[in-house]
Amino acid sequence: MSKGTIRNFLLGDPQADRVVPPSGFTAQLTLFVSGAMAFLAVFALALSLASGRLADRWAEELARSATLRINAPADQRAAQTAAALQILRQTPGVAHARALTEEEQAALLLPWFGADLPLEDLPVPQLIEVIQDDPSYDAAGLRLRLSGEVPGAVLDDHTRWRQPLVKAANSLRRLGLVSILLIAGATAAMITLAAHAALAANRQVIEVLRLVGARDRYIAQAFVRRFTLRALIGATVGMALGVLGIFLLPEASDEGGFLTGLGFQGAGWLWPVLIPILGASVSFLATWIAARRTLGELS
Repeated sequence: MSKGTIRNFLLGDPQADRVVPPSGFTAQLTLFVSGAMAFLAVFALALSLASGRLADRWAEELARSATLRINAPADQRAAQTAAALQILRQTPGVAHARALTEEEQAALLLPWFGADLPLEDLPVPQLIEVIQDDPSYDAAGLRLRLSGEVPGAVLDDHTRWRQPLVKAANSLRRLGLVSILLIAGATAAMITLAAHAALAANRQVIEVLRLVGARDRYIAQAFVRRFTLRALIGATVGMALGVLGIFLLPEASDEGGFLTGLGFQGAGWLWPVLIPILGASVSFLATWIAARRTLGELS
């Protein structure tokens, strides 16, 4: 577009604007669709960002911790636990190692066995929490030393738990991005239908404009401007309502888990501002293509 065309598009042309009906079902449809889709896009964006944060947090937390399990007879468990702790303290890359108390192990088993679990009567292994340093320890070398000095020790670096959790969180992030693309596609389709309907309803006006010398570019620009502004207004309202809904959700907490962390953090609150711009851009392209195609068919 030239500077004059851009100026006319932004400021509008009262004579050209008469081509597009200021009210009616096309205006209501455009406002409603752009607002509803922007509202859904806010939640899809929040889901994608929250899933990304969750994947990063799970990966970091699980990568920095490991569990050493002492599977030994009751009379040997204390000695092997002490020997394992001594080895861990001597291992480069291990920042901290401690044996869990009976109360802590009972708390871990509480969701499955209840509060009255008699640990002293069950062959429950002793668990040792291992926190890695930076750089980390050599897991293969540590396992080899433990197998020689502490026969009942089994080192679990949480790899089999970490990978599925991170994959699941990344899948949710991709699902959020795909949802935004689908929302943009659905918005373009609905606005295209509304533009086609408006052009068809104003066929006689378009024919008169052509008779007095108006070019198809001039006519198409009037439709594009009106529908783009409608989409921008509707998307702005929908985005504002979506952000308000996200703001009213519960804050992130360990007790609530993922469902309480669905929202934006820090500079992430600026991302929804792009949604009305994206909605207006989609409307601009969809209406321009629909107008040029329909005007060509009416020739």
